Amino acid sequence: MDRDSPRAAAAAVPAGHTPMMAQYLAIKADFPDTLVFYRMGDFYELFYEDARRANQLLDITLTTRGQSAGEPVVMAGVPVHSVEAYLARLIRLGESVAICEQVGDVATAKGPVERKVVRVVTPGTLTDAELLAEKSDARLLAVTTRRQRGQVTHGLAWLGLASGELGLGECAEAELPGWLARLDAAEVLVDRDDVPAALGEVRAAVTHRPAWQFDAALGLRKLCAQLEVASLAGYDAQDLACAQAAAAALLSYAEHTQGRALAHVRRLTVERAGDLLELPPSTHRNLELTRTLRGEEAPTLLSLIDTCRTGMGSRALRLWLTRPQRERHEALRRLDAIEALLAHGVEPLREALRRVSDVERITARLALRQVRPRELAGLRATLETLPALHALLPADPAPAGLLAQLAAALSPPPALAAQLRATLAEEPAALLRDGGVIAAGCDAELDELRGIAQNCDAFLLELEGRERARTGIANLRVQFNKVHGFYIEVTQGQLAKVPDDYRRRQTLKNAERYITPELKAFEDKALSAQERALAREKGLWEQLLDALQPALGTLGALAQALAGLDALAALAERAATLGWTRPQFVREPCIDIQGGRHPVVEARLLETGGGAFIANDCRLDAQRRMLLITGPNMGGKSTYMRQVALTVLLAAMGSFVPARSCRLGPVDAIHTRIGAADDLANAQSTFMLEMTEAAAILHRATEHSLVLMDEIGRGTSTFDGLALAGAIASHLHERNRAWTLFATHYFELTELPLRLERAVNVHVSAAESGSGIVFLHEIQPGPASRSYGVQVARLAGMPAGVVRQARAALESLEARQRAGEAQIDLFAAPPAPAAEAAEPSPAEAALAALDPDALSPREALEALYRLKNLTSARERSAP
Repeated sequence: MDRDSPRAAAAAVPAGHTPMMAQYLAIKADFPDTLVFYRMGDFYELFYEDARRANQLLDITLTTRGQSAGEPVVMAGVPVHSVEAYLARLIRLGESVAICEQVGDVATAKGPVERKVVRVVTPGTLTDAELLAEKSDARLLAVTTRRQRGQVTHGLAWLGLASGELGLGECAEAELPGWLARLDAAEVLVDRDDVPAALGEVRAAVTHRPAWQFDAALGLRKLCAQLEVASLAGYDAQDLACAQAAAAALLSYAEHTQGRALAHVRRLTVERAGDLLELPPSTHRNLELTRTLRGEEAPTLLSLIDTCRTGMGSRALRLWLTRPQRERHEALRRLDAIEALLAHGVEPLREALRRVSDVERITARLALRQVRPRELAGLRATLETLPALHALLPADPAPAGLLAQLAAALSPPPALAAQLRATLAEEPAALLRDGGVIAAGCDAELDELRGIAQNCDAFLLELEGRERARTGIANLRVQFNKVHGFYIEVTQGQLAKVPDDYRRRQTLKNAERYITPELKAFEDKALSAQERALAREKGLWEQLLDALQPALGTLGALAQALAGLDALAALAERAATLGWTRPQFVREPCIDIQGGRHPVVEARLLETGGGAFIANDCRLDAQRRMLLITGPNMGGKSTYMRQVALTVLLAAMGSFVPARSCRLGPVDAIHTRIGAADDLANAQSTFMLEMTEAAAILHRATEHSLVLMDEIGRGTSTFDGLALAGAIASHLHERNRAWTLFATHYFELTELPLRLERAVNVHVSAAESGSGIVFLHEIQPGPASRSYGVQVARLAGMPAGVVRQARAALESLEARQRAGEAQIDLFAAPPAPAAEAAEPSPAEAALAALDPDALSPREALEALYRLKNLTSARERSAP
């Protein structure tokens, strides 16, 4: 779906095609890169190349039917009633689909029924519940680039069509990967002539748009029109020209795919680089915030804290976790609300939230006029349960507190629920086309038409009795089907008794079907009533949607309040169940965690009966900025580092934390370099990727950043790795001055605190038991005494012979060290040159006297023999 300019529909259609194919090709010309689902009766058909692609992607049958322009028509189709399943598969494959419906009247059409594309389904513009994950949004993102005076700025605009979330932001080149990871878009729109390199690492579908669509002036006009404001000054977005250019492409694309204005998008969020806690992609990955290192959704931090009762609550919680604010005002409001919920009792509220529908997505589909009858019935039920839900809220001690704000939004106008109650049937049909959607008593004309249709059965039974008595045919039946309408069926053995006024309608193998003038008159009346009743229902449905449009703002605020309340209730439940405590924010620089635990690991231990988690403290402040952590593999170094980072992150989002107590000063970022991996697709080895991530941290970390460095330098030779690890640690301490947890197996690095005044050695304790090892998982002061690598290898199942050989070699090396052999000091100053050179040997003197350029080949060979003899004589004389 990539149109550089408007085109005449039929201009690209070659002559000689049938009217149906001419109509299809005219529509397809506007959607050259999109699969077109062309409605024909009970099927959506695809033709030519679209059919071949669908055959490969969906494994559906490819056929040919007739000819058009002298060529066979290649086609494939999917049933209308199961189209959502096929759409879901195509969306997962990154495809887009244009839905082309019949909009003309079949009865009055001359030639093909008029058709048009009513919407385009793309990965980033989904609103159907069947296509969307319940607990996450499908976000659409537009990215454009501005280059000015050697500076590169990226403008970003994003939209959650199902939630109504609209946002703007700008960032520098180095910051773009972090923004992409945080926004986690399903589809990204880019200028086809200027694609940022960082997009090569995203999982989203990338859609290329022409450069003229990224226009800042157009974006400003469209944003103001969308938000119904005169300027963006009230949103502090007037100066974001690059982001406005991205918004121009974003809003145009979204409106085009939906075929209408986005009436529910009335809120704008502006994010600036300095507003959010920086969480680079490596931090998302290494801390397993929303996906495990294997790409699974559990066990992660989000899967642990998300016990929400609604999908919109889960989505709000994901947003809080992945986009926490640096400024603590909102986090404090959430902490106050959680504390109030805990004091009041949260379970009755959570049980009430089970009965709440997904108001957020229902509102979006209502605005786009795609809502279904049962979704509005769910909205009605939610509106009716709000008074009981409101009564379960604790009183907010602060008049302007978060709970008070949410409570105010839980009281929409009563007329809204009354209107839905009066118009919508108690249990409406799933689809409007099935009828039975509008409530009885809502419309007199509809009630009359339904009465005619409902009296059908009584009339048919009465007619059947009369005809059996009149004809003497005891097994005569009066019936109906959708193909042949009403009929009287008589078996072959009774045909002699058929009266003269019966007219044959259909012949079967063992029976004949007839119609009479009386039955024909009733058929015309009944079928007309059914059609008119359905048409009347459709008209009343459209009137209901029109009447609900002014309430979109109220429903949007209600959805936000319910989502926030559900997320807060989930965090309160987690705090109570898992024994978490409220963190304290302070102005002085510090990360002071007492009795901290890794939330996910602790939960897994409880779930599997693996024993209690060993809690540990972490104290970092202005005088203690780096912990050099040593100890054995599997001893818990990485777990300890991650739990500190997760505690800081949970506090920043406004959650209680897994610790006995927690005091936090200002934090602007969490950077991590953990684990070994490679990126072969981009020609990056394990070590190259390690150095790239470490370099990014050294360039970006500040004195308010938390940095986790785990086993840096392992991907190269020992001396190279040790030298780099020491230099990186020194840079973090001296230049970045960041709070740093630096885990290493290089014991030489434990000497760094002797010259780095704000660095401290700590270690993970372990104890030997015979030839084995017991991990104590306790962080203790000072460096570790040894690494226990051989013992860990034995635990891993290494063959006994390998373990014995490694142990013997280790004992030999340790004995040599105890004997006083010199140990290389990588941090010592380079040695001074020797005062007096040693006397050269005869061979060295003879070699120095040679001039290779002046020797003939024979002389060179003789010189070589002389040098060999001198060397041999020296070896014989050596003791």
